[in-house]
Amino acid sequence: MAFNIMDRSASASIPSSTSQPPLYSFSLPSFLIPKGQSSSWLYTTFAIVASLLILEQAVYRIKKRHLPGDPLTIPLIGKFLNSLYPTMDGYKKQWDSGALSAISVFNIFIVMASSNEYSRKILNSPRYAEPCLVHSAKQVLLPENWVFLTGKEHVEYRRGLNALFTRKALGIYTSIQETIARKHLNQWLSKAANDPKAHPIMMTARHMNMDTSLRVFCGNHIPEHAALEINDKYWFITQSLELVNFPFALPGTKVYKAIQARKAAMYWLELAAHNSKIAMANGAEPECMLDQWVQILAEPSYKGRREFSDKEMAMVVFSFLFASQDAMSSGLIYGFQHLADHPEVMSKVQQEQDRIRQGNYEKPLTLDMLDQMVYLQAVVKESMRAVPPVTMVPYKCTKPFPISKDYTVPANSMVIPSFYNSLHDPNVYPEPDSFYPERWLDSEGPANANPKNYLVFGSGPHKCIGLEYACMNIALVLATASVMFSFEHEITPDSNEVDIIATLFPKDGCRLRLTPRTNA
Repeated sequence: MAFNIMDRSASASIPSSTSQPPLYSFSLPSFLIPKGQSSSWLYTTFAIVASLLILEQAVYRIKKRHLPGDPLTIPLIGKFLNSLYPTMDGYKKQWDSGALSAISVFNIFIVMASSNEYSRKILNSPRYAEPCLVHSAKQVLLPENWVFLTGKEHVEYRRGLNALFTRKALGIYTSIQETIARKHLNQWLSKAANDPKAHPIMMTARHMNMDTSLRVFCGNHIPEHAALEINDKYWFITQSLELVNFPFALPGTKVYKAIQARKAAMYWLELAAHNSKIAMANGAEPECMLDQWVQILAEPSYKGRREFSDKEMAMVVFSFLFASQDAMSSGLIYGFQHLADHPEVMSKVQQEQDRIRQGNYEKPLTLDMLDQMVYLQAVVKESMRAVPPVTMVPYKCTKPFPISKDYTVPANSMVIPSFYNSLHDPNVYPEPDSFYPERWLDSEGPANANPKNYLVFGSGPHKCIGLEYACMNIALVLATASVMFSFEHEITPDSNEVDIIATLFPKDGCRLRLTPRTNA
């Protein structure tokens, strides 16, 4: 994770000189001693450095108390290298060390929570902690973006956005999603016909997701070349939200490139908001999320805030792009990989599609049809449980946080809830490392009986607002793909290795070989 290196957990004032003679003395070469000056400056420098290093360790130990973690922290950088090159094995080792454990990065004290109890407590304690994402997040997403609101202001703002994800709204989005999915999946098939070898789908799936999201959110209020520009540049934004990045937006850095990408995207998103307002004022029917939003604001029965500038609406859409592009892409790519790796599951998905579509594979999907795809929904849910798109979200303590009976997280520390352990609890999910969609078909089984463990979309006031949209899109794409073609996974040494960027992706990009189905 990335951390705000501008915070400092402690400071100290050290005298600039000492009156007592040093305990030890030794001779230095004459070239190290400035001509005409005594060597006291050198002893003073050593004393200051030593005192600061001792103070750093003392503060760390005082904050850590009895929590598991290294007894001493690496001077200045702490666990920086571990954060710069994160691995799932490294995270699991930290989580397994205790329900709460401590680390330090650049003198920022961090408490990691691995248990479901403590993770949920963090997510549901807005009085003590607020999401801080990563250091670059406010630079990239803009500090005034609604995702950084807290307390009552956040609750009221979010309440107004909930109308964008009602069943009525989702019904409008479904036809857009399927149209875009078929367009891109046909392109995949055309490429496979010309080159039948296996190819990684990571970037092509991300492109499909971006195209889908932009059309769902903005409709035709954004031109095709603008959608391509946003897609081409968005990878810079993803890279800037890696767990650790150089924090300053200097030319050539990932954060700088991400800010330029955001500026380009915001230009087009503001234009889309402006065009949507004009279209709705002229009596057009809603065709996308922006249209829905503008129409809702104009309804006489609407009691919330009515005035939103083009920029503010664009920032909301941009935040939705941030959530959908990375997390939803991760979920979709692993959905393809899990189906390809489990042909018996793929066969059941295809049989369900054959039954519901009744031979009409070109018939547009509806929400009612998606509701009937019970097994596919179980596949999507299990895929995201097995490999959650996001394993944790950093929070910052705004005040001392009494997280347990015997430990209080110090103010201004980071506290990070883990989702992975909750999703791999063997008491709730027997054989947790196995991909087993059937566990969700038993309404009285432990998986369904313990919804508090399913933290894929978080919990509490900052729980993902678009979770139904995300699940619906992943299911819709997999449903459409399963009737259009079969896919075989080319296994490589990196297939089951995880690349931790903003979200999780297979290191080899999920290499698939596609063959068209004769009934599609």
